[in-house]
Amino acid sequence: MGNVSSEIVSRSEAAKGRPTPMKVSDKHYVLGNPMEGPWPSHLEKIIFANGCFWGSEKGAWRLPGGGIYSTAVGYAGGYTPNPTYEEACSGRTGHTEAVQVIYDPAKISLTDILRWFWESHDPTQGMGQGNDRGTQYRSGLYYFDDDQRKLCEASKKSYEKALKKAGKGMGDKITTEIVAASEFEKEGAKVFYYAEDYHQQYLAKPKARPYCSAQPQSVSLPPYEEWTPKGMEEKYAPKLPEAFWEEHGPKPHCVIRSPNEPIAWPN
Repeated sequence: MGNVSSEIVSRSEAAKGRPTPMKVSDKHYVLGNPMEGPWPSHLEKIIFANGCFWGSEKGAWRLPGGGIYSTAVGYAGGYTPNPTYEEACSGRTGHTEAVQVIYDPAKISLTDILRWFWESHDPTQGMGQGNDRGTQYRSGLYYFDDDQRKLCEASKKSYEKALKKAGKGMGDKITTEIVAASEFEKEGAKVFYYAEDYHQQYLAKPKARPYCSAQPQSVSLPPYEEWTPKGMEEKYAPKLPEAFWEEHGPKPHCVIRSPNEPIAWPN
C-alpha cells in the first residue's frame, strides 16, 4: 500500500512523528512471553526486514527448540519517531517493515536465524518484495555487536553466490542493507519502533487476512563451515540440523499454510 518510491526519504524531509510509543499487548499472542523489555540478560536481539512483516514475524516465532523468546513487528531503519502504519507506508519516514527477534543463543544460533531470513525471501529485489513495492518493504539486517555484523555480512556474501549459481533471484546481487543499530540510536532515537498492536502476531489472530508477499527462492544458504569467519565457528555453530531444513525450510506460501505454534523438532 502507499509508497512505491525507490528512493529513501532524507532525514530533513521525513515526517515529524511523535514522542509517544505505540501501545502493544503485555504478552506475545503465541509464545506468552513479554512483548517489551528489559529482557533477561542471557537473551540477545536481532532485527530483520524481508517484506511484509506479518509473514516475516510468523516465520521467526515458529523456529523450534524454545530459542525464540519473543518477536514483534515494527518499523526499522528510518528517521520518524513512533511512526504510524500509514506514515510508514507513505514512504515519508524512511523505515522498512521489520521484525525484532529476542532469542536465547544457548537454544538457537544466530546462524539459524540468518539462514531462515535469507531463505525466506528474495533479497535481490531492491525496494520491495513480491507484490509489495516501495522503500518500506526493502530487505535489511540491523545488528547490535561486531559478531553479528560479521555473521550478517559473511552470510550475505555466501548467499549471493548461491543465488547466482542457481540462477535465482529477480536481481543479480543482494540488495539487503546491513547497518548497525547504533547508527539510528542517537539523540533519543531508536532503530526499531513497535507497530500498532493489531499488527503484532497478526497471522495468528482470528479473522486475519492470510497474506504474505515473501518470495523464497528455494536456494539453501551454503554450509556454515564454508562462510563463517575464522574463530567464530564453535560459538555460532547452528543448532538446527540439515534434516530440519529439508523438512521445514522456507518454501513459497509456507508461512500462510503453517500452524501458528512453533515447529516441533525433532518430530
